[in-house]
Amino acid sequence: MRKLITTLAATTVLAIGSSAIIGQAVAWDGFDWETSSDITIESGNLVRPGEEIEYYDWEASEYRYGEVDRINSRGNSVEVEIYDYDTGEYRTFDMDR
Repeated sequence: MRKLITTLAATTVLAIGSSAIIGQAVAWDGFDWETSSDITIESGNLVRPGEEIEYYDWEASEYRYGEVDRINSRGNSVEVEIYDYDTGEYRTFDMDR
């Protein structure tokens, strides 16, 4: 019985640790050169033209919302242009591949 409990505890710890690593791996990191801000698009956002996304602006230290206008692949990065609902302006993010 003790061995079963130890095995279950180890399995639970492993599952939680794996979930944390997977959760971190699916966030999409990038940079806004105009505002000199790191950007993170969390998992669960469908990044396609016409879709609304939530992203974290590290310079502003807050989550923001916008609508994806266009997406362009460029070498080792992906350029994502969004219309920022908070500022009413277009922003271009240079996202990692």
